[in-house]
Order: sequence, then C-alpha cells, then structure tokens
Amino acid sequence: MKQLFHSSKCWKEEGGTQSTWGKRRGWSRDMERGLIEAGRRRSWSRDFEKAIGMGAGVGPGAGRYADSAGGFCYQESAQLVSVTRNRFIHWTTSGDTLELVEESLDINLLNNAIRLKIQNCSLLPGGVHVCETQNLVVILIVTNQTVHRLVLPHPARMYRSELITEGQMQSVFTDIGKVNFRDPSNYHMIPSIPGLASNSTASTAWLSSDGEALFALPSASGGIFVLKLPPHDGHGIVSVVELKQSSVMQRLLTGWMPTAIRGDQGPSDLPVSLSAHCLEHDAFLFALCQDHKLRMWSYKDQMCLMVADLLEFVPVNKDLRLAAGTGHRLRLAYSQSLGLYLGVYMHAPKRGQFCVFQLVSTESNRYSLDHISSLFTSQETLVDFALTPAEIWALWHDDENQTIVKYINFEQNIAGQWNQVFVQPLPEEVVTIRDDQDPRIFSRGGERILDLTWDELKKEVTLAVENELQGSVTEYEVSQEEFRQLQVEFWSKFYACCLQYQEALSCPLALHLNPYTNMVCLLKKGFLSFLVPCSLVDHLYLLPDEHLLTEDDSTILDDLEMSRDVVCLVQCLRLIGESISMEMAFIMEMACSRLQPPEKAAEQILEDLIANDTENVMEDIHSKLQEIRNPIHAIGVLIREMDYEVELEMERAQPLNMRMNLSQLYGSGTAVTVVCRGVCKMATTRFLICRDLLILQQLLLRLGDAVSMLGSSWTVLECVTQDVLVSRFIARLFSSRESNLQHLSVLELTDTTALTPHKLVSSPQTIVELFFQEVARKHIISHLFSQPNTSLSETSLNWPHLITAIAADLLSLLWPSNPGFLFPECLMGSCQYTQLQEYIRLLQPWCHVNVGSCRFLMGRCYLVMGEGHKALDCFCQAASEVGKEEFLDRLIRAEDGEMASTPRLQYYDKVLRLLDVIGLPELVIQLATLAITEAADDWRSQATLRTCIFKHHLDLGHNSQAYEALTQNPDSSRQLDCLRQLVVVLCERSQLQDLVEFPYVNLHNEVVGIIEARARAVDLMTHNYYELLYAFHIYRHNYRKAGTVMFEYGMRLGREVRTLRGLQKQGNCYLAAINCLRLIRPEYAWIVQTFPIPIVCKTPGLHWASLNKHLFFTAARQIEILELEDLEKECMLAHIRLTLAQHDPSTAAVAGSSSPEEMVTLLVQAGLFDTAVSLCQTFRLPLTPVFEGLTFKCIKLQFGGEVAQAEAWDWLAANQLSSVITTKESR
Repeated sequence: MKQLFHSSKCWKEEGGTQSTWGKRRGWSRDMERGLIEAGRRRSWSRDFEKAIGMGAGVGPGAGRYADSAGGFCYQESAQLVSVTRNRFIHWTTSGDTLELVEESLDINLLNNAIRLKIQNCSLLPGGVHVCETQNLVVILIVTNQTVHRLVLPHPARMYRSELITEGQMQSVFTDIGKVNFRDPSNYHMIPSIPGLASNSTASTAWLSSDGEALFALPSASGGIFVLKLPPHDGHGIVSVVELKQSSVMQRLLTGWMPTAIRGDQGPSDLPVSLSAHCLEHDAFLFALCQDHKLRMWSYKDQMCLMVADLLEFVPVNKDLRLAAGTGHRLRLAYSQSLGLYLGVYMHAPKRGQFCVFQLVSTESNRYSLDHISSLFTSQETLVDFALTPAEIWALWHDDENQTIVKYINFEQNIAGQWNQVFVQPLPEEVVTIRDDQDPRIFSRGGERILDLTWDELKKEVTLAVENELQGSVTEYEVSQEEFRQLQVEFWSKFYACCLQYQEALSCPLALHLNPYTNMVCLLKKGFLSFLVPCSLVDHLYLLPDEHLLTEDDSTILDDLEMSRDVVCLVQCLRLIGESISMEMAFIMEMACSRLQPPEKAAEQILEDLIANDTENVMEDIHSKLQEIRNPIHAIGVLIREMDYEVELEMERAQPLNMRMNLSQLYGSGTAVTVVCRGVCKMATTRFLICRDLLILQQLLLRLGDAVSMLGSSWTVLECVTQDVLVSRFIARLFSSRESNLQHLSVLELTDTTALTPHKLVSSPQTIVELFFQEVARKHIISHLFSQPNTSLSETSLNWPHLITAIAADLLSLLWPSNPGFLFPECLMGSCQYTQLQEYIRLLQPWCHVNVGSCRFLMGRCYLVMGEGHKALDCFCQAASEVGKEEFLDRLIRAEDGEMASTPRLQYYDKVLRLLDVIGLPELVIQLATLAITEAADDWRSQATLRTCIFKHHLDLGHNSQAYEALTQNPDSSRQLDCLRQLVVVLCERSQLQDLVEFPYVNLHNEVVGIIEARARAVDLMTHNYYELLYAFHIYRHNYRKAGTVMFEYGMRLGREVRTLRGLQKQGNCYLAAINCLRLIRPEYAWIVQTFPIPIVCKTPGLHWASLNKHLFFTAARQIEILELEDLEKECMLAHIRLTLAQHDPSTAAVAGSSSPEEMVTLLVQAGLFDTAVSLCQTFRLPLTPVFEGLTFKCIKLQFGGEVAQAEAWDWLAANQLSSVITTKESR
C-alpha cells in the first residue's frame, strides 16, 4: 500500500510503542495482515425527510431494484489543514428511497442525515454519484425514469476558517430544506427514445469542467446514451447523445426517432457496468458489456477509442463465451504517478476472476490495455469490489448468509493469496437459558439508540413482552413452572425477532474506500462499519486453518526457524480454542472475575479436555509440539508481542497552530466508537490467546520429557498468567458507564482530567470511550505528532497507520502495569465510581504498580458509597506511597494555599479537605490525629491540625474534646481564634454551663476579654453575654468583677434600651450588683467604673457659645470608685425610673439615662410627689421644685373647674393617700 502519511516515519522512530508492529521484536514488515471489523454504527436518517413528486408525467415504476449503497470522500479529506478533513458521505438506496449521511471522524456533524423519497420511481443500484467542485457539492441521482441534480454549498464555503476547533459543526446537508427539488433545470425525465434498457442497471454520472451534469445510461437498443443537464446557474437545454458502436460517430438526437431509422442493434454490446474517467475537457466512458468486451468511448469526440475482449484473459472461456456476462463488474482507480487502472470482475458459475489492467496510450490517439494481474476466487456471489492502484478489496455474501471481505495486493502478492478481513458474525441463533437464569437477559448492542436511554429501552421491551405473555394466558392460575416456560418461549420469540432485525440490517451492500486516506468502510443496509488493521498475533490466531498452513514463514519473523515454531504454536492454540466448550470457557471467566488463580482454572480445563477428548485432539497437539524446536522461546515471542508495558513519552510542547489543528482530530463520536471497539476486539482476542496459551503450558508441564526442556517454565507461566488477567481485565472495561455526577473540585486535578465542558451530540457509551474522548485522545495525538519541524500543510493522514498507532497507544494507557495513571484518574473525574471500584478490585491481587494511587481512589469510591471508615483505611494505606507515585505527587502539587513541610503532610491536608467537603467530621478528627504524629517537629502543621480537630469536635458537640484540642494548640493566635469560636458557638447553642465550667488554664484573661468584647459589640436584648460573664465570675467566686459586670450592664441598658422592659432589666442588674458587693467584706465592697474624660479645647478668638463644637475625648479615662451606698442609690434611681415609666409609658424613652435632678422634674410633672420627695431625700436635693409643682397643681385645680378636679384624682391616687390631709372644704 502506498504510504501517504509523510510524517509517519517520524513517529515510528520516536518509539510510538506499537506504531510499527515488531520493529523492536524481530517481526517481519513484509507480511500482509488481516483486518477486523470495528465500530459498527447505526445509520440514522431522521434529520430531514422529503417526498419528491415527479408530476403526472411519471407513472408507476417498472419494478423494485436491489438495495445498494455507496460513498464519497472529499479530495482534501487527508489534509490535516482542511475543513473536510476525515469527512465523507455515504448512502443507501432501497426502492424509491435514498438515505444520505455525512460522517466525520473529527467533529460531530449537525443535521447530517437526510432521507429522500422519489415517488413512482426506483433508484438504480449504483445510481447515486457525488461530485465536488471548489464551491459546491453536487449529488447526481439516477432512477428508472428520471435523473436529478442536488446542488449544495461546499463545506469550505460554509466554514471559512481552516482551523477546526469546535466539537460540532453543521453538515453539508444543513440547508437541504432550501433546495427546490422540482426545479426543471435540476431534473429531467429519461426519454423513451432511445430509452433505458430494461435488463441492465448500469449507470454513471459526472460533472464536466463547465459545470454540466452528464448521465450515462444503457440504451434500450444497445450501446450508451448520455443525458446532459446545463449548468445549474446558467441557461441551456437538455440534450441527449447516443453512442453506438456501429458507426462510431456521434449522433445528436434532436428529436425522438423511431427504431427503424436508428437501425437494429443487438443486445451484445449492452453495458452491464459503466464507469467514467474525467479529463480536463473530456471524459472517457468505459462500458463492460454482455459480450465480455470492454469498450472505451470519448464523450467529447463521441467515438469508440478501444474494444478489448476480456475472455482472452480467462483461462477456460468456452462455456463463458456462450453465456451473457450479466454479472461482470468494472471499477477504475487513478494515480497521478501511475495513471489509470481498470479492475474487471469476470463472473462465472461457481468461480470468479479479477483482472487488473493499466490504460496505455499509443500513437494516433489509440489506447490499449496492459494486463497487470489476474486473481481467482472461489466465492460466487460478489456484492461489490473496490480498486486502488495497488489493491483489490472484495465483498461477498455466501450461502450461509455470512459476509466475507478480503483484499489482496496485486502488485506484490505473486501467489495470489487473499488477506482475510475478520468481520463481525451474526449473534447465535439459539441462546441457552439455564434453570437458574432469568430469561430476561439484556445485552447492550453496538448501535446507539438516541431517542431512549438504556434503562428506558429495557423497560419498554419488558413491558411489551410481558403484555404479550399475559395476553396468551387463558387460565386464571398457572404454576410457577408453566409460567417460566411461557417466559422462556416469549423471550425466545422476541430474541428471534431481534435476530431477524439484525440480520436484515447487517446485509452487506458495498465497500467504501477512501483513496486519499486508505480508509475502508463496509456499508450495510443499516450499519456503517470501519475496517482496522489487526496485529500479527491476532492475524495468526484468527486466520482459518487453510490459510494458516499456507502462510509464508519468511513473512512472519526474520528468523525462519522461529517463524515455523510460532506457526506451530499458534496451530496448537487454535486446536485448544476450538475444543473448549462454553462451560469450560466460563470456568476461566469466573476465575478471573473472582480473583482466583488462572493457572488453576487452566488446569481444570485441561483435565476436562483430556477427559472429553473423543477426536484425539490431544494427540494432534502433542504431535504439533514435537515440531516446535524451542517452545519456551516461541511462547516468549508471543508474550512480548502482546505486552504493552511501555510508558508513552511525554509530548513536546507544540506550536499553537498545530495544537489548534490537532485539537479535534479523531474526536467525533464515530471515531471514538471505532477506536474503542477495535481495542475491545483486540483485548478479547488477546484473552483467548492467553487462555489457550496457559492451558498449553499446563499440558507442557504434564509432559515429563517436556519439563526438562522448559528451563524457565514457571517464569513464563507467571508472565502468561499476568497477560491472561491483563487482557481480560481490559476487555471488561468496555462496559456501560454511569451517569451520576459529583463535585470534585476539591481535588483540583483539572490539568489532566478536565472534561469537555460542552455537551456532545452523542455521549460515550462505555468508560473506555469516555476515557479516549476526554483524556487519552489528546495525549495520543500529541504524541504521534510530536516531531519538531513537522509541516502541517504537507502532512496527509493515513488511516491504517494512524488507527494502528492510536489503538496501540490507547492499549498502553489502559495497560495497568504501566506507570501512567490517566485511566483511573479519568474514571474518578467523571464520577464512574462503580466501574472504578471494580477496576481496582480486579487489579489488587496481581498489579503492583500505582498501589498507593489505587488505594486513594478506592477510598474515594468508599466515600461515595457511604462507607467512610473503609475510605479512611484506604487513605491511610495510600499515605506510605506519597512521594513515590506520580498521581499522588500531582495531587499534592495542586494545592494553592500554604505548603506543608513534608509531602505526606500535604497529602493529609488534601484528604482532610476532601473529608471536610463531603461532611465526615469523625473521620477528619481521626486522620488529623494520625497526621499529628507526622508533624512532631513542625509546630505550624501541628497548629493547623489541632485547629482542624478543634473545629470538628466543636461541630459534633464534643465540647470537652474541643476545649482540650484548643489548649494543646501551639500557635497562640490560632488558640485565641479557637477560643473566640468556642465562646460564640456555645453561646449560640445555649450550652453555657460547659462554657462557664471549663478551667481555662492560662486563658482566663483571654476568655474574659472575648466575652466582654462580644457583650459590648452585640445587641443587649438578643444576646446574654453580660449574664454569661456574671455567671463566669460567680462560678469562680469573683464577686466584685461579677458586680462590675452587672453594673455596666445596667448602665448600658439605661442608655441604649429605653423601654419599659429595659428599665426592668436595669433594676435587676443593679440588684445583682448590690448582692455581689454584700457578699464581700465591707472594706472590699467597691467597684471601679471608667469613663472617657471630656477635654474642652479653648482656642483664642472662639466664643463660649461655640465651645460645644470643640469637645472631644482623648484616650485618657476617668476612673470612678463606686461603693455599696452608691450602687444602692443607683438601684433606687432605677426603681424610680421604672415607677415613672409604668405610670406614664411615654416617659420611658427619656427616663432611662436621666439624672436625679431631671427625674425630680419628670416626677413632679407626672404628679408623683411622694416619689419625688424620696428621691430628693436620698440624693440630698432641695425640695423646692416639689412644692412648687404641688402648689401649681393646687392652683390649677382651684380654677380648673370640674374637668380639672376629675383629672386631679389620677395623680392623687399615685401618691400615698395616708399622707394627704382631707378637710371639709376640700370635700
């Protein structure tokens, strides 16, 4: 195969793990290996549907043709800097319906599928042709009655930039709804004269250099006629040219002429296959006719340039010459360096022959065919074949309804040995259901159901089958055994329907080969499959016996003797694999799943094989083993080939334009599916090989003579055992993913596992697809294109090389023995906890790489599952590997805050934050306590950990433990912060007894200061910090400070809370302060009260009236000593204020902070003369204001009339009546 990927040599030499198979292992590079079918994808067509009516002139079609399919690839699809990179169009036709889909391997295309229904017409097989110009994509359609032209804008015109950075883009079919399908310039009826031949479905179409659409069709009278539509944007008429061999001259039909005028033309030259090769101003038409002759026409000159009898190249052609060649096929392939190649398939009963020719021009504008190769095949029913300048790809459908795909390099393969493509077989027709199994067994298929989730689909299917079952039950009661039998019957019927559906959709229709990227696709009725190369080991193992026996040993390994040993070894493995029943295979499956030793399972399988050996398979294996010169060396060769324990090199920094161009390479859902399905098939095949190899080794160990020959048999056995586990382990990764989402920003690992923020058109179905799409693809692509001085404009993509390298690198990233940890890290970042837990469980017994990282992630899984104590054990186990494993080191480096002194302390800090975010304070306390032992010499870390312990003990209500952690904190500032938090939290919880009773060793002044500060800073009526401080001092028998606190509380209540309730509390505070001083000896019964000192600034020139503007307070404090008598006076004054407020509530706002003199005035105004007299006597104030006020009221009463006398009884009632002298006159 000609290599188009110019930079492949670079990444091969850079050690792209498995980019070139066996380069470092001695494998021969000349061997052509088989391919596998990977990435089956359902072809949905729901974006646009249109029924095209052709009017009254079109009657019902003559009949329904066979379904067909085809594909088109853009000319720049292999260019790295191109909008059409890795994009192609494929289609299927069925009756009057055409379905077109545009696919991209790089981006998810929107509105990329359409369905057209051309009423009353049948599309010809192969009647769809797509042409590309600089500005347009033109689709030419041929039916049995009409021809059509659809003109669409080229993607390069829809998307101007050459950089592809978005994850999704509009398809070329986005504006299909704007197309006028009934535009007369874009469709035309096939004329009845000359008319379309009824017994041939051949057709071809192309665009001329002037933009004209030309359709070549077989004429009813023999030969070819070409229908030409004028350019879509110009004016012109539709013309028809008939090419007839009889005159080899052009005949322009200006009208419809009868058959008699045209002359009788026999059907011998009726084309059965047509192809066109466009030149600059001409087109060559190649017609493979019923008479087994190939005719070449020039459309411009309308003359036949060549006639070649192909039977001359058929060895036995006597019978074939007498039969019409209706099954012949013709294909063209063009290379600028090699010219035009013609591939012809000559169909004969029970056999077929491919002939490859090269068109050679001679003098006088004459042409001839240079015979290159003839290839024979025993397959009978050819569906399709494709031709390249070096290869033939062929698609057959055999009598057993199986698809067969093969290819051959006709230039180098002299022996004519076809290479096998291992297609995906149809599911088993019968599924055995054991008695202990539920008949409702579901398995996710390869296609994507976009309308329903997997759970919704299962629910609907179950409901439908159960309804059918219940509808068939006629009796009221059925036994459990009968009901199960009915279940099995109806579910088996449903399975049969699914099988028929799969079989119908899996019918092969065509091959699509991209000559620019060498990509090959298999087009089926309902699926699109991609063919990817397989490794040499897989090729030998999957190859049929007849082909394995004929393999050239020199093409396998450079060492011929070792090649023979490897072939014999593979034959032994094949014999073992074919003898293993489903029950035996299940033994190994369960051993791997249950973490049991695989060698024990292999020994049991071997015993079963020996016991049930009715066809002497063991003897055949033994005889084959005798032919192997060095079995251990041969086994080692296979093991080394299947080993991917190689770490990918770190990619170099790339220029910005390269990174942007590569950002979406192979990033679409289609590419993700293809790559991951291919890797899944590889892993599954490797498991089968390793399983059979392990059984073979058990057999070798049983053979006495062989044991002496196996010098290092146990070492090899251990390698094979591990490969069994690894391959099965990777194969099991391809299971459905979860959909739960959790917030993990605390881990701050966005540098490696950042997930794509936008939602994709089709989300990944498996965890490996998720890993490849979100993480691995970026690393792999960057690694493959990491060569310096790589010119993007000169780089073209080669599908076989790239897909092989990508699959190999993906396997390396999935290989658990490699030091990289991207895959489990991706699982954690995408919240696939169940899958991650199973991943680590399967690794635990035998994988000794990244043990600490696995323990950490297992702890993360346990946290999600609600098993916190198990999680803590895992986190503690992982701590011993900190500083040894890259993932744990990166976990530490993600910390942005203050760095701890040691890596392990940084790790503990990260885990503590994680446990704190999830809300597990008990585990935080346990881990922080453990971490303190690591921070014995680091007082800063100890302070942080003690603070953490204090915080979580306090949150849990462990007040005593929180206080203990507080006292052990070595950082005084953090200790004070914790103390402040302790006071606030216990006050909010009303746990004041604990707060008061803590000893506060060396912290007494601090706690008093904290409570005082809080008391002076918060609202007096909603918080009780003064009362708390009072209780704090009383508990410690410090009565003077307790009295001081209550006196200050009362003073503030008078100033700040001027309500009746505030005055009541003020009185109680003063009473409490008096009680405190009375508990002290009289000589110590005093308190100190401080007040700020006002200073009057006397500035020259200022008047005394403006002095009030210059009053300010300095930092100096005025100290006042208050004794018990002073407190009793204040208490009395507070009681009088309360009395006044109760008598007249409107005075409460001014009474709270009023002086005794002011209170006398207020009392007199309220008529409380007795209270005013008592106040004056207590504070030694003159009684003059009292008597003056009383005199004024009496005078007012004497002259006030009856109303004033009635009001007088109110203030008289507030005074003590016994002190009032009543006289006769007053009555």
